[in-house]
Amino acid sequence: MERALQLAALGAGRTSPNPMVGALVLDRSGQLVGEGFHAAAGELHAEVGALVQAGERARGGTLIVTLEPCCHQGRTPPCSQAVIRAGLARVVVAMADPDPRVAGRGIAQLRSAGLEVIVGVAEAAALRLNRAFLHRVQTGCPLAILKWAMGVDGRTALPNGASQWISGSASRDWVHHLRASCDAVIVGGGTVRADDPLLTSRGRRSPEPLRVVLSRSLALPEQARLWDQADAATLVAHGYEAQPRRRFQLDRRGVERLVLSRCEPTELLEALARRGCNQVLWECGPALAAAALRVGAVQEIVAVIAPKPMGGLAAFTPLDDLGFTAMDQVAAWTARPPSVLDGDLLWRLEAPAS
Repeated sequence: MERALQLAALGAGRTSPNPMVGALVLDRSGQLVGEGFHAAAGELHAEVGALVQAGERARGGTLIVTLEPCCHQGRTPPCSQAVIRAGLARVVVAMADPDPRVAGRGIAQLRSAGLEVIVGVAEAAALRLNRAFLHRVQTGCPLAILKWAMGVDGRTALPNGASQWISGSASRDWVHHLRASCDAVIVGGGTVRADDPLLTSRGRRSPEPLRVVLSRSLALPEQARLWDQADAATLVAHGYEAQPRRRFQLDRRGVERLVLSRCEPTELLEALARRGCNQVLWECGPALAAAALRVGAVQEIVAVIAPKPMGGLAAFTPLDDLGFTAMDQVAAWTARPPSVLDGDLLWRLEAPAS
């Protein structure tokens, strides 16, 4: 199962809206005869890939798979029927699939066909691997990560707004890999106006993550690198109050628009989940970051802390006011062991259980 989980992770950032799945087939004697992983939505599922590789050697053998085989017709046929037809004797599953279209029915089909099914092997690791998929299925929103870079004194820019570059090249390269693991990268209009960001993984993922701008009024610059969609698509989500003239400017450039009734973080995430996003990255300014935190639209914080005291009372900080008036109102997030990247400290914090 450890090997199957390693295979599953090869699909990171490319399988949405599907989960990451890895599988392998052992013949009757326990010898490895087939491996597979789900590489992208619409491509072969892991079980089918492993069975194709194994061929007739799968008969009477064992399938080891990180997620319950699907039993519904999607872009590809049901995996449960392929498993049954292969003549296997046993299936070992790390975790059941919470998708309502499956939810135990795949396992039930296998058992009804006479296969021995063992469930729960390395379940905790499988749950961890697909936590973004699980979050979307269970909540209707993608798992959201909030990232910022700051100096050791908590500043994200100098008093004059200069912020390039706070972190070192190794940290910036790590952030590009983080973007590649996400289906969308989200900023607010203020970030577009101040930084003119590119928001790509610099080629570490194909296609690039969807670049999303949340702007209530569409007070956006006429010229911005986000409007050039040769390398990555851009979506602008806005409110009903946006002026027709500003809507027309984006339409003329071929930039997709999405009108939101409330134009706030949760509504945006629900819309991105409907587009099949499992995991998204907030790379926004302090106002939008605080708004996302206030409504529970952040499950993980990534803070890159550079060994630079930046100073300045008027300098920027990562978050606007969260409304706390006493320290007992502030929940402690769970910190993973920090990493050091060329002197920068990388902290990853997970939200407390609700």
